Amino acid sequence: MRPFVREAKNNTPFVHINYEQGHIEMKGVSHPENVFTFYNPIYEAIREMGRTPLQEIKVDFSLEYFNTSSARCIFMILKEIKNLGHGGKQLTVNWHYEEDDDDMLETGEDFQELIELPFNFIEIEEA
Repeated sequence: MRPFVREAKNNTPFVHINYEQGHIEMKGVSHPENVFTFYNPIYEAIREMGRTPLQEIKVDFSLEYFNTSSARCIFMILKEIKNLGHGGKQLTVNWHYEEDDDDMLETGEDFQELIELPFNFIEIEEA
């Protein structure tokens, strides 16, 4: 199965879903003009991951900024990922944040609490 890839643009993140390796990655910034047009294919691609025989799925979020509309969509992505776990798949969710970005860390912690899915919080040095 071919990977799902969305290249980063000025207002949308890079998204890569590798079905063979069981890896979902999202990085960059997210404030698209139409969040549903951008995110709906991603929801579907994650659901497709649930139909693979893989038992382990690793997810990496490395977001620098996202607006309120994108936050709702990221929340929905996390719900889809959690649903993969209900299907018996082992999930690892890594939330990467820059060392001085307390807001992004807190947002990840809020998502973790709302979704009830454990995250690994990984501090990265600012470039």
